[in-house]
Amino acid sequence: MAQVLTLCRSVLHWNPLWVRSMCSLEEQARAIFAAAVEGVQPDSVVRRALQRRGDELVVAGHSFKLHHNLHLVGFGKAVLGMAAEAERIVGDHLVQGIVSVPHGIQETLQRHRKLNMLLDTSSKIKVMEGAKHNLPDTDAQRSAESIRELASSLTDGDLLLVLISGGGSALLPAPVPPITLQEKQEVTRCLAAAGATIQELNTVRRALSLLKGGGLSRCAYPAQVVGLILSDIIGDPVDLIASGPTVWSETSLEEVWAILYRYNLYATLPLSVQEVLNQTGSQQRSKLKDQPQQDNILNAVIGSNAIALECASRKAQELGLRPVILSPGVCGNVQAVAQLYGLLSRFACSPGKEPPELRDQILKLGQEVGVGSSELCRTMKHLEEGRQESLHATCLLAGGEPTVQLLGKGKGGRNQELALRVGLELSRAEERSTTVFLSGGTDGQDGPTEAAGAVSDRNIETEAQSQGLDIDVFLRNNDSFTFFSSLSKGQKLLLPGLTGTNVMDVHLMILPPPPSAV
Repeated sequence: MAQVLTLCRSVLHWNPLWVRSMCSLEEQARAIFAAAVEGVQPDSVVRRALQRRGDELVVAGHSFKLHHNLHLVGFGKAVLGMAAEAERIVGDHLVQGIVSVPHGIQETLQRHRKLNMLLDTSSKIKVMEGAKHNLPDTDAQRSAESIRELASSLTDGDLLLVLISGGGSALLPAPVPPITLQEKQEVTRCLAAAGATIQELNTVRRALSLLKGGGLSRCAYPAQVVGLILSDIIGDPVDLIASGPTVWSETSLEEVWAILYRYNLYATLPLSVQEVLNQTGSQQRSKLKDQPQQDNILNAVIGSNAIALECASRKAQELGLRPVILSPGVCGNVQAVAQLYGLLSRFACSPGKEPPELRDQILKLGQEVGVGSSELCRTMKHLEEGRQESLHATCLLAGGEPTVQLLGKGKGGRNQELALRVGLELSRAEERSTTVFLSGGTDGQDGPTEAAGAVSDRNIETEAQSQGLDIDVFLRNNDSFTFFSSLSKGQKLLLPGLTGTNVMDVHLMILPPPPSAV
């Protein structure tokens, strides 16, 4: 450690206090990411959302009387942990429950010792597994039918607690007759292969489903419906998360047809799908037209990327850093996202006043990756203030879900490729910054790998060259996991294991003050 500190001092000419902090920046980055994930654990978010006051349940400021009238359903990758915590809080009033969860999730949670996310053997909640490979299947359809039957049996004195998380669409397939599951699945597959966005996919799914687009809440009428939602979509649109089963919506058939025409799928649609889409409204929905649309429904987003970033911010502050939240809505190609982070690092680490064109470059690039001008201006103002700090680094936090253009056949994911590209941006910048960057998926899995993401800094190119690794070759082949596995024996990989949650990705960049500030 003494040799490391001596090297840091000699190379950077910074004071001992900052050097001691700087040499642990990667550890701090990993701790901040862990805090972000911990803050959106299924049991944590449910515990914060459900408040018991005797025989009264309070959710988002609304009170509901409990008198052994509570029923529970759920669907999604994280709902098993949500259901376990909900039963711990209100189980004395729970009559019955059904959750539709991914195939093998119980065994996986058991193997990872996530026992708090498993139901007790005496639970009143039935667990039904399905949707292998995140695709709707006959098992998931049986689960959806069971959930529909439970909801349809309720009366005006009942309370239905609906737990929703990412992956819920695949776990709640209930095609509008005469559409078969296979036909609906083929339409969805073709749309995804053609490049349709998650919003477009969900719009079409709603039109072909009995339960999506508010269908579940209509089945439960006149019971009170309370939806607790763990968001995995930018902006937390409750009508799109799991295709909005508790959000009343009248899907525009014109909009659905426009999507199908956009991706040239209109001519190959199954006859059953054409029949449903040519109707002004399905028979099932027309029967429910006179029911109240919102009065008996309360939806609350209890876990999101923004909440994860707030938890990360608190952890950064505990570690003595200056936290700055950029945005929870970063999207677009990872190459553009990496360029933006490289420019922000350059802006923060400039020893003097930044070049006048740098602000314009940042604002222009921000538009491409979903970050608004107001968010960027506020962030740059905080970064300017950080230049005046003598001992405190700035922790820039962001999140979202960038995309990767697949050109090669390598192994990796968007977080590892983003970390690699940001490291390359830092290594080729003029400023000799010791910025550390981390990108990780909050579900603990980045693409088809066991890593959640990776950590990088400006030394990545030098280290790669010393180990005979050509970064450009790995990037062209989309082989970021192989690169990070080879670099320094995989020490830069982020390996938290299964987290049991998913609120998209967390990006964080720890930015030291410029040399003149210390």
